[in-house]
Amino acid sequence: MVDDSGLQALREAARLSPDNLPLRRHLADLLLAQGYLAEAEGEYRAALVLAPRDPGITAGLAEAFARQGAYGAAMSALEPFLAQPGYPPRMGVIAARALLGEGDLAQAGFRYHEAVMREPGAADADLAARLAAPVKAEPQPVDGPAEPYEEEVAARRSSVTFDDVAGMEGVKEALRVKLLLPTQQPELFAAFGKRAGGGVLLYGPPGGGKTHLARAAAGELGAAFVSVGLADVLDMYVGQSERNLRDIFDAARRSAPCVLFFDEVDALAARRSDMRQAHNRQVVNQFLAELDGVDDKANEGVLVLAATNAPWYIDVAFRRPGRFDQLVFVPPPDLAARAAILRILCRDKPLAEMDFEAVAKATADYVGADLKGLVDRAVEDKLRESIAAGRPVPLTTRDLLALTKSQRPSSVLEWLATARNYVMHANDSGAWDELLPWINRKR
Repeated sequence: MVDDSGLQALREAARLSPDNLPLRRHLADLLLAQGYLAEAEGEYRAALVLAPRDPGITAGLAEAFARQGAYGAAMSALEPFLAQPGYPPRMGVIAARALLGEGDLAQAGFRYHEAVMREPGAADADLAARLAAPVKAEPQPVDGPAEPYEEEVAARRSSVTFDDVAGMEGVKEALRVKLLLPTQQPELFAAFGKRAGGGVLLYGPPGGGKTHLARAAAGELGAAFVSVGLADVLDMYVGQSERNLRDIFDAARRSAPCVLFFDEVDALAARRSDMRQAHNRQVVNQFLAELDGVDDKANEGVLVLAATNAPWYIDVAFRRPGRFDQLVFVPPPDLAARAAILRILCRDKPLAEMDFEAVAKATADYVGADLKGLVDRAVEDKLRESIAAGRPVPLTTRDLLALTKSQRPSSVLEWLATARNYVMHANDSGAWDELLPWINRKR
């Protein structure tokens, strides 16, 4: 390790030879290794002016961002490379660290394991432990039955709370009453024969923040959070998908109080009448059986949340009392919520004086994912300006407003057209009454 006097000599050499790329890169790497993160960031920026597409320098800058907690900036620097096949594995590990910092455990795990698979030497024991990503056992040969295996579900504490969710007060209140209060005030609810547990189905247009809400509910409660994707359940071997579901629920019961979250649940809970394969119907049957539990106390303390963009495709049996008996519509953010989301997205970035309300007015029908995409694009443009200028160039209201002219809402209008058909022509049960005011308001 170079001591401070050696670093000072390198700093002076870089000052005298500002166009010496190997010298600047060497200095930046040493500063990063010794924890001088802000100074390392500056040296990497200066080096990128000399070599704008250098993957090693970009990776160093992204690592400096990530270690300072600027996870969005790290991902913005890495994304042009991550979109290309064969990107350096080190970038995948840095991206995993940034994604984990943003709370996206599933994508973080994917990036980390994909990188380590290509280059085992890139493994980071501390990061792997934080990810706690499960690894499936190899399937058995096809000439014999598959052996059941124990797959440990990753139950993590969520650092996100309702304070990190902009707007949606009605949705938060519904989750408090259904999921949080029975656990926080068990004596009061026990007096009325109510126990902690049960299920809520969140539905709405894509990108509206359903997954974020589920993490926030777990963080608000201080409970373990288990996020379940299709790959965690579905298996090519007959009977294995049902065993996977059973193992997931068993792990959640052992971790109670626990929020068990199923994303894109319509793929696991589709209407059985629409299914042509018998084993697909068995997965739905197993899901229903796990929601019921072996007795009326089996799922006590397990709060089951599910999210879908297409609730009308879910088997009606899931809406029976005791299962997903409460449907909660997660609407696109209104004007005030969009402004609040923009404030959250921009809070760790260099800013000029911002008029978030003006940007919110220009982003009607945007969901949270659209707003994040808008800010990310603006940040990418500012990073290019900053690299050329050799200093951070702050983000302005004008930057965001300019991008709204070319970026359109990704999903709300299409989703609304589909939802209107169900509300107007397939709502005999009244299941979609909650959508009526919103649809009428949008006309």
